[in-house]
Amino acid sequence: MTRTPPTLGLPGVGPAREERLREAGYYSLESLARLVPSALVEGLEATPFVELEPGVESVVEGLVEASSVRRFGRRSRVALRLVDAGEQRLELVAWNQPWLARQHPVGARVRVRGALKSLRATARRGEAVAEQAVDLGVREFVIVRFEKLEAPLAPGAVQPRYPSIEGVGEKALQAACLEAARRIAEGVVEELDPETLERHGLMALPDALRALHAPADLASFEAARRRVALDDWIALHRRLVARARELRAGSAPALDISEADWGRLLDHAPFGWTNAQRRVLAEIRADLAQATPMRRLLQGDVGAGKTAVALVACLAAATRGAQAAFLAPTELLARQHAQVGGAWCAAAGVRGVLLTGALKSRERAEALHAVESGEASIVFGTHALLSDATVFRDLQVAVVDEQHRFGVAQRSRLLQKGRDVHALLTTATPIPRTLALALHGELDSSILDERPRPLRIETRLVTGKGGKQVEAELVASLERGGRLFWIVPRVGADDEAPEDALAGVGKPAKGAIERQARLLASPLARFGVELVHGRLDPEHRDAALSRFKAGTTRVLVATTVVEVGLDVPDADLLVIEGAEHLGLAQLHQLRGRVGRAGQPARCWLFGAKSAHTRLRFLETCSDGFQIAEEDLRVRGMGELAGLRQTGLSDGALGAALADPRLFELARRLAAGGGRGMIFVP
Repeated sequence: MTRTPPTLGLPGVGPAREERLREAGYYSLESLARLVPSALVEGLEATPFVELEPGVESVVEGLVEASSVRRFGRRSRVALRLVDAGEQRLELVAWNQPWLARQHPVGARVRVRGALKSLRATARRGEAVAEQAVDLGVREFVIVRFEKLEAPLAPGAVQPRYPSIEGVGEKALQAACLEAARRIAEGVVEELDPETLERHGLMALPDALRALHAPADLASFEAARRRVALDDWIALHRRLVARARELRAGSAPALDISEADWGRLLDHAPFGWTNAQRRVLAEIRADLAQATPMRRLLQGDVGAGKTAVALVACLAAATRGAQAAFLAPTELLARQHAQVGGAWCAAAGVRGVLLTGALKSRERAEALHAVESGEASIVFGTHALLSDATVFRDLQVAVVDEQHRFGVAQRSRLLQKGRDVHALLTTATPIPRTLALALHGELDSSILDERPRPLRIETRLVTGKGGKQVEAELVASLERGGRLFWIVPRVGADDEAPEDALAGVGKPAKGAIERQARLLASPLARFGVELVHGRLDPEHRDAALSRFKAGTTRVLVATTVVEVGLDVPDADLLVIEGAEHLGLAQLHQLRGRVGRAGQPARCWLFGAKSAHTRLRFLETCSDGFQIAEEDLRVRGMGELAGLRQTGLSDGALGAALADPRLFELARRLAAGGGRGMIFVP
């Protein structure tokens, strides 16, 4: 394969490394200079073994007295017994790194960073090496990394750590970033005046770029990260303003609806509207009455009634003789919308159709004809709506449900099927305010912060042998008429099972298929156990869902395909297996499948011990926005879809979330004409 000639001109970065950097998104000196280190390591004095405290990051030194490698299937445990000058002993432990025993043989002196941990929990699992260590009084020290003996990091000094890029070692990446920052800093003109810098405690931009990759201490690193982040935010705000102007440059048909007609549209709902829904509906009505196209993002927590609000927007177009499209990411969700919307369409005297790729040829042809002729006023569908074969007669309103599951190009493709189409984007994954403005700052925003019915879901993390008790509770609840969702993230046995066992209902399943088989051999089998996942053929899936909805069967094993769009009001029991594989926001969405009629419901989370601290947050919090904030803090920016479309680094977003005043400052400076970073050729 012919490699692209290097263009960065950095020492130590040849064609192969430069290609790896490009694949990771770093094409220029500027992008490398702005790469914010993922972490900082602070220099520490070596701590005597007797002074170590459990859970506190420490550095230890000593001689390797003994070593061992034990294997447990595909996993391995390395143990290096260390002895210090005071003849105290410490067991250094690392998992799945068997080469460490070869690299640090008996007699070698090592310096290690990590944290002390008691061995007794491990001993209870029956591992002989752990039991022997406990008997000898040796404590376990979990290895984070080995440090150089000849040049240890001085106490108080800091060393940047960088994200892993395949084919580019961390040292090479740091050197490349530091040299790129040095070169870029030479050509940077600081746009902010000295008074502004001093008033807001900001580092000058050239100094910030250098300090980002070679900080003297933690304070200088934070100051550098804050200044570079501010520059990113200023640039983003300028782009958002320009994008907003572009989106609103068209001339959309005004859908001005009288108070009486609007009231009739709302009366089609078989329920009362919350104050939050009425507020958002008023905002949408005002948008539709304008000659500029609506561009609105609708956020709402689980059960807040987003679908009903979006249906009214569609009916507003349909009752004026125009067409509306309701795009959903999955066939299951599209069918759900079509079923709910069908009754509303009938009441309003308009026709709704379903258009998905799973329709039979004849059904698809009939639906396409109805769309093109205008006979279909509201079209519910999946990606089939984006096909060239789908032609609208007069599309004026488009709803994109769960919009984060569609790319910018896909959303644009739908809007291009009409002229200056009014667009309503919805999401059931609440986004923290700062990040929402970064991702969708060009859109008007509405938030449904009230539920028609309160969700009363008791959530419990299951640890140890709690599975036996869960099984008994499930059987008792099902005997009283309950209905159970059992969620497994995978379809088949693609990955290793979680660490924790589900005592009483069998070991962790490697997929939904295996879980159904196990439940069919358990006491839950007598209640009927259905299986639903994305690979099932639509007829089998729909039949299984129909039986579950009707109560003919009362246990449904499913993947996350049921995260949104499946409405079974009577369901009141939920088990989520392998919860460590899912983010808190997604777990919260799944939790919204139960208790939808306002009845008390229960949710059990089974997850690996490594995720227990994170998962416990759901035991006490049911607010989707708080959960999104916590997910963002714990799992990082990349977990939220759409991040890469902003052009912002994790560091820029992290700095603004840690200090919201930085975000507001960037908005003011951008509005005042500040251009941020300028390069002098």
